Amino acid sequence: MKSSLLKIMLTLLLPYLFIATVAAQDGGAILAKADSTANAFRDMTAVEKMTLVDKDGSQKEREVKIYQKGSDRRLVRFLSPADVRGVGFLRLAEDRLYLYLPAFRKVRRIASSIKNENFMGTDFSYEDMSRNEYGKDYKARLIETRENQFVLELTPLPGADVPYGRLVVFVDTSNYVVRKVEYYNAAGKRQKILTIDNVDRIDGYWFGRRMEMQNIKDKHRTVLELSEIKFDQNLPGSLFSERNLKRPER
Repeated sequence: MKSSLLKIMLTLLLPYLFIATVAAQDGGAILAKADSTANAFRDMTAVEKMTLVDKDGSQKEREVKIYQKGSDRRLVRFLSPADVRGVGFLRLAEDRLYLYLPAFRKVRRIASSIKNENFMGTDFSYEDMSRNEYGKDYKARLIETRENQFVLELTPLPGADVPYGRLVVFVDTSNYVVRKVEYYNAAGKRQKILTIDNVDRIDGYWFGRRMEMQNIKDKHRTVLELSEIKFDQNLPGSLFSERNLKRPER
């Protein structure tokens, strides 16, 4: 009797177990393709117009130069206005982040404990600024496919040093470009929303030229608009160093 009951239960459960397994595999494959698309180029440079928008609509504008090599190395330099000119941010690895403030003439390594703090008054944290791929730290599950987008739920892998409890990521089904990310804390409350627009194929690479990060609690948002985008220029590795971080942009 027990054996027959067990067989019936397994028969009923197997289709659901199969669907869950396929969804997990599909989610992982989709995320891997999205990561690959985001890091397909060997290196990249761009000029970025950064607009900080307060809840009352007031705005502050900044200009930034971005350099990236592979999926690990990234250099960000502020060009204007004068009060932030020369400030630099450097990522050499997931746990090697550096900030240079010209007023102190010193490079400071960013501790893991403050990775979730806002970067230079923007709605992007240090973690957001340094994140180039998700597959290393998150497990993906395909929730649904709708409106030409895959909807993935990302949960941290065991031991992953990430500040978010989970992410919901929307990936374009045609080119695997991430178009939207919802960030949730450990309590399950949505904190921020990132949207990526103006997606074009530039020199053979799919790339979003406009990003907006919205802070739900503070009703504040940061808009990034990229121009002068160039790929595969054989940027030297020496560009991404603590010594070079202190040098002014020419």
